[in-house]
Amino acid sequence: MSQSQAEILSKTPIPARVPTPSYVQIEPVGECNLRCTMCPINYRNDQPLTGRHKFMDFDLYCQIVDQFTNMKTLHLQGLGEPMLHPRFFDMVTYAVNKGIRVTTNTNLTTLNPKRALLAVTTGLDTLHFSIDGTTAETYERIRVNARFDKVIANLENLANTKQRSGSALPHLHMVMVIMRQNLAELPDLVRIAKQYGAEEVFAQQLSHDFGDPAFHVNFQPLNDYVKEQSLLYEDPQRIEQYFSQARALAKELGVVLRLPSPRPKPYPADMPGRDRCDWPWSSAYISFQGYAMPCCIASTPEVMQLGLLNGTNLAEIWNGPAYNQFREQLASTTAPEICRSCSIYNGMF
Repeated sequence: MSQSQAEILSKTPIPARVPTPSYVQIEPVGECNLRCTMCPINYRNDQPLTGRHKFMDFDLYCQIVDQFTNMKTLHLQGLGEPMLHPRFFDMVTYAVNKGIRVTTNTNLTTLNPKRALLAVTTGLDTLHFSIDGTTAETYERIRVNARFDKVIANLENLANTKQRSGSALPHLHMVMVIMRQNLAELPDLVRIAKQYGAEEVFAQQLSHDFGDPAFHVNFQPLNDYVKEQSLLYEDPQRIEQYFSQARALAKELGVVLRLPSPRPKPYPADMPGRDRCDWPWSSAYISFQGYAMPCCIASTPEVMQLGLLNGTNLAEIWNGPAYNQFREQLASTTAPEICRSCSIYNGMF
């Protein structure tokens, strides 16, 4: 945060208390077995507060869940692969037993038969899985250290496990980070989704250009990558060609397809930021160490954090000075630096 921002925020009146959110995202794991080319995890430098692995302490997790008394949905995902956590399904069960809807996102590489059965039997509501290509060449170029054939085999096993169990859960949603290099494979991804029982395909843009001063210089390679791969720099006619094909196929196959806007939405200059993004009011994001962050796009606590949660202090952080000052600036027409190039803030996600 710059000195000028701090001066602005210090003069900002503190708003009325904000109720704790109904949607919470918790990062169970801050490390990953893959090195996806577009992922900020390759550049994060934050470390665990204790221990060697970047795993959230299970007792801390339970204490955090207990404090979010208004929580209806819990999404277990951060920058790392959630299923690397040795107690991941204990995390699912703990929240499900409290009546909370639990969802997650996985790269599928660790989804062996045992985990597939747990995914079906622990009450997990929705499993989002990430596949960014329909050929081994494209997929493995993007998701470094993964094997396309193994991921498809794991997906098939999960679909078969659901069928054998007669369970409607978890709902399966495919997620694709759509870029110039894999745009042409979007229609075939819709086919794969249908083949393996996925109800939805969510194609999302690269989340941020990582060029804002809020990001450390070590994120600069991501800024270069976004300039090379973002649909913002793609021929609009080529985008529409494959978007149209995917829309038609999704309609034919009965798959829900969500596509991003290739260009920023033309928001009025005087539109308050809260009308673009209400994350800091309606949702919470907690890192594996327990840091409260504005949202998942902020990537890591080293970029921005609003307080460190322990077993009892959610209320003082959620309505504390750092959170409220961030909300106040986002609610204005001069958003925090970290928000200005965000795909959500610009209506492109």
